[in-house]
Amino acid sequence: MIVPVILSGGSGTRLWPVSTSAAPKQFQPLIGEVSLFRQTLDRVADRTRFAAPLVVCGPGHVAPVEADLAAAGIADARVIVEPAARNTAPAIALAARACGPDSLLLVMPADHVMTDVTAFLRAIDTARPAVEAGAIATFGIAPSHPETGYGYIAAGEAHPDAPGVHSVRRFVEKPPRERAEAMLAEGGHYWNAGIFLMRADHFLTELERQQPAMAAACTAAMTDARHDGGRVHPDTDAFLRSPADSIDYAVMEGADRVVVAPVEPGWSDVGGWAALHALGTKDDAGNVRIGDVVTLDAERNYLRADGGKRIAVVGVSDLIVVTHGDDILVIPRERAQEVKAIVEYLAAHPPR
Repeated sequence: MIVPVILSGGSGTRLWPVSTSAAPKQFQPLIGEVSLFRQTLDRVADRTRFAAPLVVCGPGHVAPVEADLAAAGIADARVIVEPAARNTAPAIALAARACGPDSLLLVMPADHVMTDVTAFLRAIDTARPAVEAGAIATFGIAPSHPETGYGYIAAGEAHPDAPGVHSVRRFVEKPPRERAEAMLAEGGHYWNAGIFLMRADHFLTELERQQPAMAAACTAAMTDARHDGGRVHPDTDAFLRSPADSIDYAVMEGADRVVVAPVEPGWSDVGGWAALHALGTKDDAGNVRIGDVVTLDAERNYLRADGGKRIAVVGVSDLIVVTHGDDILVIPRERAQEVKAIVEYLAAHPPR
């Protein structure tokens, strides 16, 4: 059985005003009727294949996590409550310590979208033999365009024991457009989705070799953890001694045996409003309209009216217009990533 480890940190600031630190995007129904976190749970709901999920989140998100677990009918999940945010490598280390050493862990962010879950499940089956033979597997998304906002994985030789799986030649940080275009032209490069399949003991061995301070802090935190029903509270003092780092930097780039399983699951990390426009159902003019929306001579806009408000647009194109509570966002679609700057400005200039 594979243990789904769902990382539910992050605030999704590029989706303000709907996503905030108190109610981040993974708990919002941005695509479909249920939250992104609930969609992640549904992806691994087959109990002939997956064990009960293990969720890692902060104290402020325990309530929405448990509400979605209850809505999904999951009563046996465990929730590790991080005392503080330390990025993905320590979070995964806590989860690995919570499981048996030979457990297979499927590590996933809670805020992604997949439209072809069957393809994803096939890729897990494809990667499993390599993982059971000692590798850590990452899943590479076949790129559809030269995206500069994602990291890339360069695939190497075919794995001898797992057809369809390749060694990893290198990880490439978010590239400039020219390099992204060159990688697509070359082939054998995939978007890094931040999804991993690994044995708990193999991950911990790599962590101890590469990041001994982090490994020691996380081990101590789980050794002295407090258990409250399905909640696990790692020891705060021990966990705060852990350095903060991502699994990519802390482990994957220096690991001895890393493989990539290419997959096309209709994936998106929902990194901003432009992504939601791309994913959404469009009218004949290319507008995505959610809620009470009126359009006249308007094209290719993303228009979302939450909270009983109405949006009416005339003669505009390629805009993002979102209402949520008392907030209204208006921004050109091509500059949608700059929403993060608004959040930073509001944090530095709170209302009097």
